[in-house]
Amino acid sequence: MEPRPTCLRCRRPEAFCWCRLIEPVDTRTRLVFLQHLRESRVRIGTARMAHLALPNSEFHVGLSFPFTPGPRTAVLFPGDDALPPSHLAEGDPWTLIVVDGTWSQARKLVERDPILRALPRIGFEPERPGNYRIRREPSASCLATVEAVAQVLGRVEGAPRRFDSMIEAFTHMVDLQIAATQREGSAPRLRFRPGPKPLDPQLLRLREAGERLVLLHAEANAHPREAGIPGRPELVHLVALRPATGACIEAIVAPRRLLAPHTPRHIGVDSDILLGGGEIASALDAFRDFVGADDVIGTWGRYPLDLLEAEGLPRPAGAIDLRLLLARRLGRKPGAVEGAHEPLVAIAPPARGRAGRTVASLEAVARLLSG
Repeated sequence: MEPRPTCLRCRRPEAFCWCRLIEPVDTRTRLVFLQHLRESRVRIGTARMAHLALPNSEFHVGLSFPFTPGPRTAVLFPGDDALPPSHLAEGDPWTLIVVDGTWSQARKLVERDPILRALPRIGFEPERPGNYRIRREPSASCLATVEAVAQVLGRVEGAPRRFDSMIEAFTHMVDLQIAATQREGSAPRLRFRPGPKPLDPQLLRLREAGERLVLLHAEANAHPREAGIPGRPELVHLVALRPATGACIEAIVAPRRLLAPHTPRHIGVDSDILLGGGEIASALDAFRDFVGADDVIGTWGRYPLDLLEAEGLPRPAGAIDLRLLLARRLGRKPGAVEGAHEPLVAIAPPARGRAGRTVASLEAVARLLSG
């Protein structure tokens, strides 16, 4: 079967395209749409519709959004301390951040992002009930994103009728979707939550670990293969942290073979400190004393445990690969650990060098996955 022709602008099948109803509307208020990654897969979403109608807007998709807000920036989200839309009409133009997703998704994006959490909030009582008849909303007062934006901008910009084309496009989309389902002899599509899926065993182990969670990173003195220096990569720096209590151990191990020239720079520990390190046996004993038999070890990939195993330490049962868990959550490779958790709350490194920074980032990632 040939795929249906699709409009590249609204990303809907051409038979369901609503673009011709959109009339660009200039605003003094700048809009920034932050769409949850899962919401981007919903073809009957409305944030893109609002974005296409508002030239003074930008659109981003993801689970985190590193940015630096200006002094006159607010987020459209309800709260006890939320300000009315009229607040944005005062003085110089404001930037309004609109978080798009289900209520659960939007709430998590705001609560887990310290920048969004600290911004003033804008809230309002809808002028009329929402018309999102093809998705199930938590209550009749909940609006589609395009409806909420149109009502807020109507109050801020002082001309509610200027945004009627956005609502007409939205209503057209809803009507087309309902008509299509009725032609197929079924009820209009409502978005119900499926039954809960079984949790990934590693994710379940992480969420149940509590005080038994230990985050680990280890660094090696490794020569490039072309250097022709015999031997394998050897452990020179180990950091382990118990997030629940803040307890931490750090071990610097003196190299047992020639120190590779790039190693100090690569792992962030000066050569004098490395050359003055302790014995490998002492480092392994300290780690054994720190980790109990029931503890759950969390790492970024397999390399730290491979390195310890090569030094003679048995691989712990039930270890958790946080990189793999985050990749499954994001639906893509997360990249380096130090950027994978941004912009979550920054955590001070518990030890020196890249190992200390990595363990701090692992703690932020573990918090994200445990939420």
